[in-house]
Amino acid sequence: MASKSRGGATSRRDLLARSGLALGAATLASAALAQDSDQVTDPDFADGEPPAPPAPPTTAAPAPGPVDWTWVRNQWALDWGEVDLSAMLFASNPKPVRDAIDRHRRALDANPVRYLEKNNRPLQNAARAAAGAYFGVPAQNIALCESTTSGIGLLYNGLGLRYGQEVLTTTHDYYVTHESLRLAALRGGATVRKISLFERVETVTVEQIVGRIVANIGPRTRVLALTWVHSSTGLKMPIRAIADALIPINAGRAPHEKVLFCVDGVHGFGVEDASLPQLGCDFLVAGCHKWLFGPRGTGVIFGTPLGWSRVEPTVPSFLAEGAYSAWLGGYDPGPSTGARMTPGGFKAFEQVWALTEAFGFHQRVGKTNIRNRTVELAGRLKEGMVQMPHIRLRTPRDPRLSAGIVAFDVDGLSADGVSRRLRQYRIIGSVSPYAERHVRLTPSFRNTPEDVEFALNALHVIRAGSPSRAQS
Repeated sequence: MASKSRGGATSRRDLLARSGLALGAATLASAALAQDSDQVTDPDFADGEPPAPPAPPTTAAPAPGPVDWTWVRNQWALDWGEVDLSAMLFASNPKPVRDAIDRHRRALDANPVRYLEKNNRPLQNAARAAAGAYFGVPAQNIALCESTTSGIGLLYNGLGLRYGQEVLTTTHDYYVTHESLRLAALRGGATVRKISLFERVETVTVEQIVGRIVANIGPRTRVLALTWVHSSTGLKMPIRAIADALIPINAGRAPHEKVLFCVDGVHGFGVEDASLPQLGCDFLVAGCHKWLFGPRGTGVIFGTPLGWSRVEPTVPSFLAEGAYSAWLGGYDPGPSTGARMTPGGFKAFEQVWALTEAFGFHQRVGKTNIRNRTVELAGRLKEGMVQMPHIRLRTPRDPRLSAGIVAFDVDGLSADGVSRRLRQYRIIGSVSPYAERHVRLTPSFRNTPEDVEFALNALHVIRAGSPSRAQS
């Protein structure tokens, strides 16, 4: 039925006419704008504007005075009916991070294209600047990734290892390092050599670790691939001491022959009060959804100028300035940078953009405060365990060689059996996924001394031959 035009009603003919006029005006306006600027728009969702420069790195000082750990704990929405001592696995976010994720999600749901165009590049660069302020690295030397696994894969694949070159790693490193190196070596014909650093981790020393590494670096060694804190035993590697030992080795080598020191840093990142320059390595990769308690599916690759000069990106970037123009123009986009190493594509943007709040929260509490609190709680746990004859502590007691991971065995019980019994006491731990499995409890700065005592009381009664709680 045709619409009536009487009594204020609009006819279909009038509507189409007016729509045509509107569309024509919009077309003319667009043409006029096109005459003013024919700049190529990169697919970086920045609406054709040049990238916003990241804010200069600044270190936020924690609030003066003692930390209110009750306030800190209340930033989480965890089920406090359980004692969560599994910070090393997967994060629950504190309130500032949850609020940022929710804010970005609601804005994307309301107007996804406009919000993405306006915010994607500035907010990714803001996250890189915040990461740089936290870890002492210029924002341009930071790439964003989805996890430690993805970052390690991007890094080792990008090194372009070839026949005649060697990567030195250890038998103690995790599957992700070993498999990424194996795949990278397969592509180029390089060699991966694994060495053991100790016989018993409980008695290992800094001198022993450094000595074995230096003794195994040869003229063909181009990469040293290590882990900051071992997820199997909780051993914290002396990264600075190893970096210092590499200085005289690299002094006589050409830049392309120097040993690159690459570190899986995930179990020290967010725990230790250190920066990349203080550690002295060339690359450090870490997921942000573990000890940093950052958004899920986020990670960082920190690099030095020497490091970036030796890698090439694997995934096309939407963040690097000029990347799209280089493709259209058929020219080389230039040397590798953190932006070029940041994979492009559509992502869980609300998670990536909330990284800034995760770093800000840690800066507010204070890196030194977080480190001291974690070491204190882990130390209480270790000292309590060594008083129990049925428990064998696997993590070094020396805080120079340990961080937040506490690994142990219970005589006569499997690691999985101990973990299941701990769950019966509503204590959340984990088991190391290695050939030799250990139980792991990992207190963090959101935990309390009472949490540690509760876990120790449970371990006192969990032993071979004792009934499980469900049976008692």
